[in-house]
Formats: sequence, C-alpha cells, structure tokens
Amino acid sequence: EVLPMSLEDLLPMSSDHTYLKSTAFIKKMNRFTAYGGLDACIVWQDLQVLAFLMSVETRDTKPRLAVIDYGMGNLRSVVRAWEHVGADAQLVTCPAELEGADALIFPGQGAIVDAMRLLKETGFDDAIRSWIAADKPFFGICLGLQALFEHSEEGDTPALGVFKGRVRRFDIDSSLKVPHMGWNSVNFADDAPLTDGIISGEDQFYFVHSYYIEPEDESLTWFETDYGGRFVAGIQSGNCYASQFHPEKSQAKGLHLYRNFLKSLKLKA
Repeated sequence: EVLPMSLEDLLPMSSDHTYLKSTAFIKKMNRFTAYGGLDACIVWQDLQVLAFLMSVETRDTKPRLAVIDYGMGNLRSVVRAWEHVGADAQLVTCPAELEGADALIFPGQGAIVDAMRLLKETGFDDAIRSWIAADKPFFGICLGLQALFEHSEEGDTPALGVFKGRVRRFDIDSSLKVPHMGWNSVNFADDAPLTDGIISGEDQFYFVHSYYIEPEDESLTWFETDYGGRFVAGIQSGNCYASQFHPEKSQAKGLHLYRNFLKSLKLKA
C-alpha cells in the first residue's frame, strides 16, 4: 500500500526536529507503510499528532507570563522586553485569564488613584493579593511596586495592603528635581536574588517617579537607591519581586534582570 501523500508534506510541521526531515527517516517510513501492511491514513494521522506534540513541547519551554492590562500605561514595551528575553508574555484583561500562567507581571505608571480604581473595577485587586499570598512568581514595576503597600500620599489613596508601609512624596533639596527622572545606580546585598551579572553600586537603571515606598519591614529591601537620601528601590518576599525603576527602559541591565527572573522560574519548574 502506497502512502496517499508525501511524507515531505508532513515534516515542515515539525521544523524544529531535524531528524523528521532527514532522508533516512523518509525512506524508512515510506518502506514501513508500503510493505508493512499498515493503514496509510492512520500513519499519516499519527505523524500529524507527533509533529504537533513536538511543536507544543518546543513552545512550552518558554515561561508564560500574564501581564496585567487594567487600562493604564504603555504595556507593549513591557511585553516586548519580556519576549526579548525568552518569555511568552501575554496581556490579560481579567483575572480569569491568569489560569495557566507561570508568573504575574504588574506594570504601572500614572496616578495611583486611577490605578486603584481600575484594579477594583477589573477584579485584579483581589487577584494580585491572592497570587502573592500563594507565593506564586510575581514581578511589579514602578506603580506596580507602590500599589502593594497600604497607603499612598498621592491623593490620600488606600492601596492593596499586601505589605505594611506607606508611599511618600519626595521631600528633598530644591536643587533636585521631582519627579526623579533618569539613570541611577542601585545597591543590594551580596546574596540578593536575581542579581547575577549585575554590579551593586555601578550598574544603572531608569527611574521615573515622584513617590517612593517606605516599608515597615526592612527585610523586604531588595534594592536601594540614593536621590536626596536613601530610599528602597525594590522589594523581595518569597517569589514576589518588585522594582521602582523600569527594567524595560533600562537597556541591557534591565533586560538582564528580567532574564534572571525567567531563569528562576525554570529552576522551580
């Protein structure tokens, strides 16, 4: 019995698997179906399934990140940065879309008053609390850091309250501009997680903010920066990470930090 279609037509579906495209494999399978007394249609269907499963296996090596889209900020730059370092990053607009995600990304910019209103309207406020309480991998960015605390001086706004502490406006020397905008180095402990390949006190990251966090628990401190005085520029608790600076705007070192986060996901898998 002769196969009703060429195996070469099936093999492009599994282009990442070079053996399935080899001449030796094609010859073997043609002989197998022609002289083995097998139903060619069944062989064809089995090969389709095999090719599909192999392609899925390849795709699934990328961690799936759910990037919260609650109606604020330019999120495409965040998504592109995560994709650049090897993630399957997808915007999600409701908590139901978090199903199956390996990590939750909470980007933010703008006023916390509007952000908290939109988080409540979409249900992401409770979703974020539950996610972090379950110690699932999380990365917050800028406002996505500030909103994790109890209260912000900006608009006298109650926030998510995941961690105890407040968000305060810079009250610094008039020679320094507010908002704090531009490049600054960050300091961190020698054993700080996700810092492999980053040099404390030297490598620079991009900041844009008028408010800073003041955690009650100093052990949360991941990064520190000085701008008219020391302030906490990043926190870490279990699998929860958040930075005041924007890694996606911080060029090579920002992408390196994102890459380290992805590596940590693969180690936990």
